[in-house]
Amino acid sequence: MPRPLGELEDAVMTRVWKWNRPVTVREVLEDLQQERSIAYTTVMTVLDNLHQKGWVRREAEGRAYRYEAVSTRAAYAAALMNDAWSQSDNPAAALVAFFGMMSEEQRQALRDAVRIVQGPETLAAPEPREQEAAREEAPREAPQQQASGAREEENPGSAEDADGR
Repeated sequence: MPRPLGELEDAVMTRVWKWNRPVTVREVLEDLQQERSIAYTTVMTVLDNLHQKGWVRREAEGRAYRYEAVSTRAAYAAALMNDAWSQSDNPAAALVAFFGMMSEEQRQALRDAVRIVQGPETLAAPEPREQEAAREEAPREAPQQQASGAREEENPGSAEDADGR
């Protein structure tokens, strides 16, 4: 399981993830220097440490290296959450407490993520509360058309059966 990145490691990885391309020590240094006083050798050491820990890969370019992230920030965050959750003696209670800390926007993102992981069948059968919300957001132009269309789909051969054909 991954250890959380230190403050400087996180500052460096934030740039590597944000730029999403191979970067040099100099590029990271110049960007970091806009926020703090930092030496070239410090950034070089941090990137070397990140390489040894498996967070970045590097490729030689002349006498220097270009560094590139091995995984995404999302994967890093997921690994940290999984590690924290797996250390709980009551995972269900930990999840309930975690969900209680979430904003409504975060809970919606979680619902969306669950649907993606579970596949299309989840999209076809939303939870009752979500059905109500969907009805409220649905266009109100032609509710009769929607209702009649649903009846036709439920019993497509009913008109023919009534005539005996």
